[in-house]
Amino acid sequence: MRRALALAERAAAAGDVPVGAVVVGASGEVLGEGWNVREAVGDPTGHAEVVALRAAAAALGTWRLEGCDLVVTMEPCPMCAGALVLARVARVVIGGWDPKLGACGSVWDVPRDRRVTHRVEVVGGVLGEECGALVRDFFADHR
Repeated sequence: MRRALALAERAAAAGDVPVGAVVVGASGEVLGEGWNVREAVGDPTGHAEVVALRAAAAALGTWRLEGCDLVVTMEPCPMCAGALVLARVARVVIGGWDPKLGACGSVWDVPRDRRVTHRVEVVGGVLGEECGALVRDFFADHR
């Protein structure tokens, strides 16, 4: 989570919502990482989770990220929650919860929905106060 927080700082420095994500393989190796790049590249799908999942898939040479964990500073939105389900990620480790758009247990629960083809374990609240403060501070400066 500390690595994801450092990546979130990069997003904030570029004027984007400070979210960072790391994909970790079954042996603990970092396979992919990302931070929000929507503003930097003008891409609505440029969320930290999607960037990290793409990097991990490229590193492994497959879209199936079975046995991998996604560590992310804020609870994924519906798009990102869907992407981690489709990538077959084993577990998502979340820093702060998102009571407005969270899709891993707050507003929706996409990874554990009984209708999905692959269920993802959800672990939340890891360095939650630090992760939440980063986003709160960012929005306090932008409103």
